[in-house]
Amino acid sequence: MAALSRSEAEERSARPVSVDLRDAGVRALNAELHAPSAASYEVLNPAGAHSIGAGIDHEIDLHVRGNAGYFCAGMNQRGRVVVDGSAGNGVAENMMSGTVRVRGDASQSAGATGRGGLLVIEGRASMRCGISMKGIDIVVGGAIGAMGAFMAQAGRLVVCGDAGDGLGDSIYEARLYVRGRVGSLGADCVEKPLRDEHRAELAELLAAAGFDHPVDEFRRYGSGRTLYHFTSEHSASY
Repeated sequence: MAALSRSEAEERSARPVSVDLRDAGVRALNAELHAPSAASYEVLNPAGAHSIGAGIDHEIDLHVRGNAGYFCAGMNQRGRVVVDGSAGNGVAENMMSGTVRVRGDASQSAGATGRGGLLVIEGRASMRCGISMKGIDIVVGGAIGAMGAFMAQAGRLVVCGDAGDGLGDSIYEARLYVRGRVGSLGADCVEKPLRDEHRAELAELLAAAGFDHPVDEFRRYGSGRTLYHFTSEHSASY
């Protein structure tokens, strides 16, 4: 057998490892992703299975070729995950770093309790998007449902469409940007001025997510700081 040329070997090594969930279950898939033997994977026939790609802790690429169920890419750390479809409850919940991109819609509690990384939802997100977020960045191409960013502590949520009722209820120090209409603001969530530093960070987030909306079409929301004890000398802790 003839030896592969260097370019052929590099091309072969760059090809994703395909895992068909009709043949291998999610447990076997995740076991491989937790101790990866390759740099890139694709999941065929996901059929809405739950917990696809949960617990990744390596710099690998995972491409889900279809819809994912609950908790897809949960606790992601360093991984780069793309879902070619929609995702169920809790996509990227408690994410620490890396990126997760959903090319369709996301169900409830997208990015819940996330501490870092970037979650992009190209479609819409349901209720409680960004609930209790603690440093994650979330960019939604469409609208979000009620109670978005409920008790959000840190991080940025960008909504390119409308936001449902109760936006930012009991918010701490997360920053919210909404391009469309807001149904109503939750307790202690107020509109704030969109200053130059906010325009700059919003432009950076939109560019990272692949959207090109003018930043001046957005409004900024955040905490009125009346529901918790806030002191300026401790602001770096939030």
